[in-house]
Amino acid sequence: MEMESDAMVSKFKRICVFCRSSHGKKSSYQDAAVVISKELVSRDIDLVYGGGSIGLMGLVSQAVHDGGRHVIGVIHRTLMPRELTGGYVTLEELFEVITWAELGIHDKPVGLLNVDGYYNSLLSFINKAMEQGFINLNAREIIISVPTATELVEKLERCVPCHERVPHPYT
Repeated sequence: MEMESDAMVSKFKRICVFCRSSHGKKSSYQDAAVVISKELVSRDIDLVYGGGSIGLMGLVSQAVHDGGRHVIGVIHRTLMPRELTGGYVTLEELFEVITWAELGIHDKPVGLLNVDGYYNSLLSFINKAMEQGFINLNAREIIISVPTATELVEKLERCVPCHERVPHPYT
């Protein structure tokens, strides 16, 4: 007898979510964390995240775990006692992943869950850099930004890389 699953088929095995170890000042951030977690669970996608157990990281990881998916926490040993992540660390990680995509080190999509316009100023800065010739259009298109978790996962699912991979020097 076959069991039918309600899970949607995803092209992803895992998605990495970068977020703060605080809840933020708006409840909409917490709501979005819960919704993105439900999206991952409904699509049978495991979570890779910053390893914290508090704040938005804690909400996402607990909800994905409670939904029966695997959760992989990655945290630098110097941060473990304090669970200090987010802020500049989150932005650094975001730009590192974008840069790796631009260089072709990976061909995975990069999405921003732009809850209540949180990233609007950052996106304006990036758009200004593109207008001024410091970022090209292909590099700008690496970033997928939408206001809702459902729309974000759907766009990530449809994303097709627009760059070549950089060959590994040891292959």
